[in-house]
Amino acid sequence: MSLPPEEAPDATTTRSWRITFNAPFALSFGLLASLVLLIDVLTNGAMVQNMGLLPSWSWAGSYRMLTYIFCHANFMHLLGNLLFLLLLGPILEEKYGTWSLALMTAITAIVTGVINALLFDQGLIGASGIVFMFILLSSIVNVRKREIPLSFVFIAVIYLGGEIANSFEEDNISQFAHILGGLMGGVFGYWRLR
Repeated sequence: MSLPPEEAPDATTTRSWRITFNAPFALSFGLLASLVLLIDVLTNGAMVQNMGLLPSWSWAGSYRMLTYIFCHANFMHLLGNLLFLLLLGPILEEKYGTWSLALMTAITAIVTGVINALLFDQGLIGASGIVFMFILLSSIVNVRKREIPLSFVFIAVIYLGGEIANSFEEDNISQFAHILGGLMGGVFGYWRLR
């Protein structure tokens, strides 16, 4: 005996759960960075040597201005960046679109790489600058024109202020890349409002 059409189960209730590729850019970035680290570990550092931004930059190595963001020193370095990228990426891709977010990431990486090569004598690896761009960009996702959210001000002060304070410590971390990435996120966010 079949049910009358009005009593038949709704088509949406009979579907099973499925996994979706909800943030193509963030997920692809994470997979590529993970693959680069795996190959780097298996080849004893060959990926960082071939993709990281070296202190002695040359035109022949221009591709490194973009590829350094996929290289990481170790698993913890990658994990720290991936947590933020995968947490914030879906929100940002929904707001700005996959291609716009990819373009903002590429511009941030290249600007940071060029300025780092011009001003500093140290190499550069990792997506920390991109993470800071994501953090600042996500803090202004729901901004209306001519309003500055207090949450954006707090995030800017906490993250950028912390990086400025950390820049006086002697370590292998490029606080400059973090600061510039955050500034780029703020600029992109407010530029998109216009």
